[in-house]
Amino acid sequence: MALIGSIATVKAQVPRADVFAAAFGYLAEVFQPGSAADKRLRALSIGETGKVELSGGAFALEQAYNTKVRADGFFESHRRYIDVQVVVEGEEVMDLIDLAHATVKQPYNPDRDLIVYADAAGSSLRLRAGEAAVFFPADVHMPGLRVARDAVLVRKTVVKVPVPA
Repeated sequence: MALIGSIATVKAQVPRADVFAAAFGYLAEVFQPGSAADKRLRALSIGETGKVELSGGAFALEQAYNTKVRADGFFESHRRYIDVQVVVEGEEVMDLIDLAHATVKQPYNPDRDLIVYADAAGSSLRLRAGEAAVFFPADVHMPGLRVARDAVLVRKTVVKVPVPA
């Protein structure tokens, strides 16, 4: 089941903290003003994504984008990685449905670790700067959505944590 809240709340709730150690070490750097991670993320142009390798097979995708209307989004899930999605600047809505209620639209693509699902009614989460959502393989999610009518700039990092064997 997805975990949502402040970084501290999510960190306290993740199972097997050892699996998430690289993710939370990296996130501490992201939120340290003037750190290399902070500078890298803030230097991204809209539409850019940078990849940062972490220990233990984890990696981070640093992103800058404008939020989108729901019609431009899609539901997704992953098999090999757990998503730790963290909003650093701005705010966005993420929709969420349980895997049991999802209909596959595009089958699993192992190169992208991605399954795409048909649109469906679900729950909406609003994440502000400093908040995180942890999505496990059973959590079908649609991130990057507008909170209001107008798009806003979001700077975000998605840490991909390998699913424990």
